[in-house]
Amino acid sequence: MLNAPSMALLTAADLSFGYGADKLFSGVTFTLDAGEKAALVAPNGAGKSTLLRLIAKELEPDVGSVVLKRGAKVAYFRQSHEVAAEGTVMEAFLAGFQDILALRQALTDAQHAAASGTEEALDRLQKAGDRYHAAGGDALERQIEMLAGHLGFAGDQMERPVASLSGGERGRLNLGVVLAQKAELLLLDEPTNHLDLETIAWLESHLQSESCAILCVSHDRAFLDAVCTQTMELGRRSFRAYPLRYSDYAVAREEDLARERELAERQADFVSKTEEFIRRNIAGQKTKQAQSRRKMLEKLDTLEKPEDVWAQAERVSFRFVEAPRTGDIVLDARGLTANRGGRTLFEGVDLFVKRGDKVGIIGPNGSGKSTLLRLLAGQGLSEDLGEIKRGTNLREGYFDQHLGSLDPSKTAIEEIRSVRGDLNADGARQYLSRFRFYGDDPLRRVLGFSGGERSRLALAKLLLEPRNCFLDEPTNHLDIPAAEILEEAIANFEGTVLLVSHDRRFLSAVTTRIVAFHDGKVDQYPGGFDDYVRAREKVEKAAREEEAERERERASNAKQAAREAEKAALNTPTRAVKRSASTRPVAAETAPKALSPEERKRQFEAEKAAARAQDRKKKRVKELEVLIAEGEAKLTELRDHLKNHPGGDWAAVAKLANEEQSLSKDVDRLMNEWAELSEDLGEGVA
Repeated sequence: MLNAPSMALLTAADLSFGYGADKLFSGVTFTLDAGEKAALVAPNGAGKSTLLRLIAKELEPDVGSVVLKRGAKVAYFRQSHEVAAEGTVMEAFLAGFQDILALRQALTDAQHAAASGTEEALDRLQKAGDRYHAAGGDALERQIEMLAGHLGFAGDQMERPVASLSGGERGRLNLGVVLAQKAELLLLDEPTNHLDLETIAWLESHLQSESCAILCVSHDRAFLDAVCTQTMELGRRSFRAYPLRYSDYAVAREEDLARERELAERQADFVSKTEEFIRRNIAGQKTKQAQSRRKMLEKLDTLEKPEDVWAQAERVSFRFVEAPRTGDIVLDARGLTANRGGRTLFEGVDLFVKRGDKVGIIGPNGSGKSTLLRLLAGQGLSEDLGEIKRGTNLREGYFDQHLGSLDPSKTAIEEIRSVRGDLNADGARQYLSRFRFYGDDPLRRVLGFSGGERSRLALAKLLLEPRNCFLDEPTNHLDIPAAEILEEAIANFEGTVLLVSHDRRFLSAVTTRIVAFHDGKVDQYPGGFDDYVRAREKVEKAAREEEAERERERASNAKQAAREAEKAALNTPTRAVKRSASTRPVAAETAPKALSPEERKRQFEAEKAAARAQDRKKKRVKELEVLIAEGEAKLTELRDHLKNHPGGDWAAVAKLANEEQSLSKDVDRLMNEWAELSEDLGEGVA
């Protein structure tokens, strides 16, 4: 008897959302099995986030159903950084583990209570610690600390109040909280927004290694290719699913659309000719044939023209107005230095920019990329150091990633006319249509715009006048077609562009030089982003080979020393070998027969290795005895302090309690190691 197929982890059946002309999508049907990783793609505004909310059961579909496998845990990363402002970063990470979090709180309360120094309070602290350790709280905290470290929260950062985090930090924290839950299904809505290249690379590797299923919305094409092996395309009246990565899907869908258009056109042509035959013959000698063909048409399933979900999105028209020709030298910057918040971001940076350069500035978040760009654009602070010589006819245009150039109270038309007062309302509307603002969109206030709409409007303002551009994260919030059109516009622009970005495909398409922040330095690389990646790979490969060569050299030296020792031992006429009764029960002089040179060699090596191992264990036992004695003395001192503390300074008391608990665990660990080694040595455990 065949086993019944296992139930899919997620089943979406005939989902529809919205009413009448405002319907976002309809007839969405798909399944996702355990471990499958799928990208959900569509232009901005198509309803991708809404579909994720339906799956997360935050919204109810107008039609259809969402069925999750019984007991399946779902974790949902939203674009909006919805992390509770209370508590610390560690407590936020533990929010998905309420039992552990409750035990941790009980432990914290016991630590504060232990400030009284009473036996009862100290006993309560001991029991609270034991319960926390038994529940796996320590192990979970270590796992979370490793995860958090990759997202920029290490060491003391874990005890920062969530309320003190910036918007970008909250986004990374929310992503970490979702990943820490170890759910069977991850719903990810733009997880790479505001992540730097290094963190994106880590996230790709992490998600690739996870066994959970993933449904991911992202405009980062390289990220989708790296993580998702399936691609689902959401349309208003269609839903396409491909067992392909994004790049392959983009090719396959074009082939499918071409074939479907041809079939629809052929059917339309057939219907047209058939209807013409019916009109000409319905009352003539071929009436029966005409009637038969009419019945055939009535039963015919009409093939609609296929929906191209990207068609309207591709109508956006980013086009740079050619700026006045500058001199061959656009910027000559020397000794640029900037400090923010008491920290030096960069120091002594020299940068020479020629006409036509497309310079990409990359590096970790917080390293100073945007600060350097603002400095080069003439928007630095008075305390910044260095000299910048600007070429003739240089007209700077600055795109702020925070979109500070937009006034939330103005309409799109008013924003355009604030730059070009000579444009009337109709002219502004016509111009805005190039950036995909149609109908009543130009009359809406910026306050109600989505992130993508704000980005398009800010770019529309920037491109109204001839400028050499300084762009800070220009593809943030742009959907894939808009990003690709912006790529083409920059690549074809004869002026000069300096930009900050974490979008690898975008950087690959437009840059001719790279300025990279890493390891506290600012380095420059000729060639585009792909050349930079190859150069870094060569450097890293050389470093790995150098380390491997050093390791081979160390191994060779060790082997040579072993051969010399062996040779010296074999050339010695008589040698006394101290033997332990537990490891060498038969003395060499009482051996029943002489050993061959090869056998003597093997025996010598084995004896030497065993003796070294024994010596190492004995040495470690002595070290452990010293460490245990020191630890126990320190424990006694800490416990005396706790018992005799006068109280009042509860923070100091809590710190002492934490130290006592941590030291107690360390001493226990050392005792366990000492017991194991002592047993191995045959000395027993005292």
